[in-house]
Amino acid sequence: MKKPYFAQPLADLVGPTIAQLCGKAGFSVVEVVTHWDEIVGPDLAPRSQPQRLQWPREENGEAATLFVRVEGAYAIEFQYAAPIVMERINAYFGWRCVGRIALRQGPVPRRSVPAPFIPPAPETVARVRGEIGAFEDEALAASLARLGALVRQSRRKS
Repeated sequence: MKKPYFAQPLADLVGPTIAQLCGKAGFSVVEVVTHWDEIVGPDLAPRSQPQRLQWPREENGEAATLFVRVEGAYAIEFQYAAPIVMERINAYFGWRCVGRIALRQGPVPRRSVPAPFIPPAPETVARVRGEIGAFEDEALAASLARLGALVRQSRRKS
């Protein structure tokens, strides 16, 4: 008899694969890649990308070198900000894991930026609230009306 197949969270499936791929590039700390935007900030993140983390061959307590690909025109800006970026990375992890940043100029793939959230108009929410009928729980009714207004708003855009 077959076991029933249940849905698994995507993070459980993707997490080990990302960790394995990042491990091949020297990233034993995957968060450097996955949280790059939060670590370096909105000014530098779109124009840079961490490439690999190279640890010293000998275990003498030295920190790793982070290789970062930067678009040509922003290399100077990133070079000036490198001490701050190192400080942010080390503060993020709580220990001195990066001691040096080596820049490599090259094209950085564009990342899509999510569209800003636009709340639905109060008139639309009120109209949807009137259409969905009576509810015992007023908070649930308000949430469903807001959801319905957001769905209508997204259908108009497409």
